[in-house]
Amino acid sequence: MSALLVIIGVLVLLVLRVPIAFAILGPCMTYMVLGGQSVGLSLRTAAQEVNSFPLLAVPLFILLGVIANHAGIADRLFDFARVLLGRVRGSLGYVNIGVSVGFSWISGSALADVAGMSKMLVPAMNKAGYPRRFTLGLTASTSLISPIMPPSIPAIVYASVAAVSTAGLFAAAVVPALLLAGGLTLAVFLWTRDKPELAGRRAQRGELRTATLRALGPLGAPVLLLGGILSGLFTPTEAAAVGVAYVLVLGLCYRTLSPRALWRIGVETATTAASITIILAASGLLGWVLAREQVPQNVASFLLDLTDNPVILMLVVSLVLLLIGTVLEPIAALVITVPVLLPVAVQVGVDPIHFGVITILSLMIGLLTPPIGGVLFVLGSATRTPMHEVFRGTAPFLIPLVAVLLLLTLAPDVVLFLPGLLDL
Repeated sequence: MSALLVIIGVLVLLVLRVPIAFAILGPCMTYMVLGGQSVGLSLRTAAQEVNSFPLLAVPLFILLGVIANHAGIADRLFDFARVLLGRVRGSLGYVNIGVSVGFSWISGSALADVAGMSKMLVPAMNKAGYPRRFTLGLTASTSLISPIMPPSIPAIVYASVAAVSTAGLFAAAVVPALLLAGGLTLAVFLWTRDKPELAGRRAQRGELRTATLRALGPLGAPVLLLGGILSGLFTPTEAAAVGVAYVLVLGLCYRTLSPRALWRIGVETATTAASITIILAASGLLGWVLAREQVPQNVASFLLDLTDNPVILMLVVSLVLLLIGTVLEPIAALVITVPVLLPVAVQVGVDPIHFGVITILSLMIGLLTPPIGGVLFVLGSATRTPMHEVFRGTAPFLIPLVAVLLLLTLAPDVVLFLPGLLDL
């Protein structure tokens, strides 16, 4: 009953638009005080949650994405993809997907992706005659590739909470991220198949060569980051630091970074990293409360009484996480739900890495759905579009996203193939 009251308190505060970290901290601190626990224990428990070396990669990857945004990396990838596709029907739709795939190797965050891409892709697609709802929906949906494709910030958090290999989780996420891109590509193809007026222009002589040379630097980032991590040359934290240095050098060489821009980059990185850290700390305290009230054991008993079939269990867990993702920020949801659900999944034979990919994707889809809808909110703010209008455009694209989630849930070998091949 105490745990239920704490959860209800968190949900009520979230509905009242209280910031997520404080919506979690308030009921938890109240529980601690009424239960005779010291405030000092609360603070130590919260601080211990973020006292982790793997989590040091989170602010570094945030810094990497912010620098890439300010350095014009996305612009170069956009020009390269646009010229490469030439006269393909629906070319800007495919460019939208391609740029998100390229930028995902640097960003690791859906919100960073949509914030950086929306101001460039939405006006370009609208000018070319694409309906505004389609443009908004596609741009919102492609942003989910970033938190799946390594280096993924949610993957780092999951690896820390679940005590699994970050490199193994990164390797497992590559194929699912490409399947997401493939599903969205199919959606664009089906929508544009009878719209010849949406063909792009043919590249002029020398234009492809110029665009390729401009994109070589940004395209080298994923080779450095993923190659270093998957080969064992870098830990994810070291790879993040190397990536920051690489992209910073690119920005200085391109002369797109000024002292004033560096100051803005520092402020934006510190603000984002601090908000994620305090959410992690608050979520850790909530996890302690739930553990003390034996919620994980009760949930495990309920689920195991329901079924011991790993496929059915994963379908149930996916549905639960989809619902949780609609009301709770993904990082907080990861820290709270993984200690509760992962032991049950492992007990019925689910691989922790497979569980991690399914969990992250399920929660990320929640970023595209009200009432929280982080991606919808950021995209609406960047394009000055009401949130409900953005969701109307995004809703049809939930079909390929959920289809990919279902495929990955039913076919764990698709997720585990690459980690097994690389022996991670």
